[in-house]
Amino acid sequence: MRRTAFISLVILAVTASVAKAQNSSNTWYDDKYSMFIHFGLYSALGGVWEGNEIHRGYSEQIQSHAGIYSDVYEKVADTFDPVNFNADEIVALAKRAGMRSVVITSKHHDGFCMFKTETTDFNSYDSTPSHRDYMMEMSEACRRGGVKFGMYFSLVDWHYPGASNITSHNANPIPEVHHQLNLAQVKELVTRYGDVSELWFDMGSLSPQQSRELYNLVHEYQPSCMVSGRLGNGYYDFAVMSDNYYPEATLQTPWQSCASMFDETWGYRSWQVRGSSHDKAQEKLRSLIRVASGGGNFLLNIGPMDDGAVVPFEAAVLEEIGKWLDRNGEAIYGTTQSPFRSRFAWGGVTRKSNVLYLILSGKRPSSGEITLPVKDNKLLKAEGPAKVKLQKDALSVKFDADAYTGDIKVVKLTFKRPVLPAESKQTNTRITKNSYCCQDYYTNYRSDVSYTWNTHSTRKLAGVCFTYTATDVDKQVEVTLDGKPYAYTLHKDAPKSIMQARVAESNRYVCHTRKSTFDADAHDLFSPSVSPDGDKEAKWQSVALDHQTVEARPFQTVYVMETVTSPCEQEVIMEVGAGNGVELYVNGYSVMKHLNPYRCAYRMEKVRVNLRPGDNQIVLRAYNRHERNIEWHLKVSDDQNIYSTPVYLPDFRKSSSHTVTIRQADEDSQHKDCELYNLRMIF
Repeated sequence: MRRTAFISLVILAVTASVAKAQNSSNTWYDDKYSMFIHFGLYSALGGVWEGNEIHRGYSEQIQSHAGIYSDVYEKVADTFDPVNFNADEIVALAKRAGMRSVVITSKHHDGFCMFKTETTDFNSYDSTPSHRDYMMEMSEACRRGGVKFGMYFSLVDWHYPGASNITSHNANPIPEVHHQLNLAQVKELVTRYGDVSELWFDMGSLSPQQSRELYNLVHEYQPSCMVSGRLGNGYYDFAVMSDNYYPEATLQTPWQSCASMFDETWGYRSWQVRGSSHDKAQEKLRSLIRVASGGGNFLLNIGPMDDGAVVPFEAAVLEEIGKWLDRNGEAIYGTTQSPFRSRFAWGGVTRKSNVLYLILSGKRPSSGEITLPVKDNKLLKAEGPAKVKLQKDALSVKFDADAYTGDIKVVKLTFKRPVLPAESKQTNTRITKNSYCCQDYYTNYRSDVSYTWNTHSTRKLAGVCFTYTATDVDKQVEVTLDGKPYAYTLHKDAPKSIMQARVAESNRYVCHTRKSTFDADAHDLFSPSVSPDGDKEAKWQSVALDHQTVEARPFQTVYVMETVTSPCEQEVIMEVGAGNGVELYVNGYSVMKHLNPYRCAYRMEKVRVNLRPGDNQIVLRAYNRHERNIEWHLKVSDDQNIYSTPVYLPDFRKSSSHTVTIRQADEDSQHKDCELYNLRMIF
């Protein structure tokens, strides 16, 4: 029996056990709306140092932005006595606001612990006249009020002598002695304050082992606690967007968007110009609707004043949102994301079982009417300010004249069956499942974790065949057929050249930018006269090399752009090399993007791309985190071979329609990119 005809396969055991933290994910997911509280030693300063308003950076990081020496900053604790901080009143405000949980800062970057700890006397109990453990006060108040309790914990520490120094990016690697401190403090947090709904880690740049140890520690003592994505390296129960950021598309993993009242700060700023509380409430309510429509949770921050009281402006904002939720909460709580992958200028959509909620939070359409791609269903009931009709393959919604006056209104539509995403019904087309890959605050992106095909043939199939490049050879993959998983190895069998005609490479340019994040949006065509990433100081330079090593700063990006001229439409294999992270654009479209393993200095891959007749623009983005150099490589490969693995299973012959999913097996994180971008499936 030839290996190319039949390969050994092992039916994977379907495990009954699921990660403990996932048991509570549905409850967390259904809550949708929570209170974030930034309160600490920095609150006593209110964004002011030595009589000067500190406008640079967030006010909770005033020690860094005002250049305050650690021994001087320590003395702020001598008079820190927020007598008006009342945990029960804050919980009551959260409930009036419609929030289902509270997440409070246990320790921020300044290293000051807002709880009694055995690890340092730089804490609210031992170093202040109040002698208070604020985590104890908040946890007990949450239990009394029936609100879930969560904590924020900074992974960087500007006070601890064994930690990295203050930097401009706060994504420092964590020395081992500092990691041990973090382990000890986190253990105190998860063992002393009862049930913890979520642990909100922030900043730092941990190794995979450090992230894994903290993640496992939390779940050892708090099995139902949800861990935030900023712990890094894909060890999380919910992804966290960048500050005040809302993704453009739905993620297929639990996620959260954290927002401050004003983008400029999270901690209390005494001189903040606040404006109208009604306008701010409407702004944040629309943000909540946007997040819920995308399937996420919204974490809205308050920053108590120096005396511990809630800023009246912030209380008014929350209470106004709460009144809207009292009337319309069913369109938010317990819902899932919109089945329509597009965003709508007229508002947002949420879904609950067979009910759709159209939330009119945007701009009234000029025609007063919209259509939505709904078919193969039956509309049972329509409620709200609109006339609704289900036509053959679309839902027609005509809004009443007063639909956009006064409060944000909701149209509730009840169908016979749930309205499913259109792509879930596509046949013989690759459907990508996305997650969110997080290594640290700056190094994250929307990841492709698996691919699915809903196959349909006019006859029953004997099987399918996967083709790929040399980069994918020897990868272990899991192929799931109609819900049943099988294990395969992608062998180096049946080589076949895919290049139909020779191509020419020309016009190569290089550009160094200071872009700090890896979640850049897709580009149109690049231009040698326009700097990428909006970095006006970055300039494209002509280069004749196809491989180069250059000096780099932390979180720097190198772009390489070239023209590949093809006499016909065809596929070719490009050689692409980069260090910590890599992305490849072809004619303005991102065709491959992923983070390389932790501290990977260089990795070369063979990438399969589609060329059109004539000139094609190929752009490599090589991303750096903490290395001293960036090494890049870009050229048309001399090896144009693809390889194939056939998949023959008895179940294929039972039907002409199947669902086939493939992912890379044995990944250390379910959120990591599967890196099977070269893979194609053929009948």
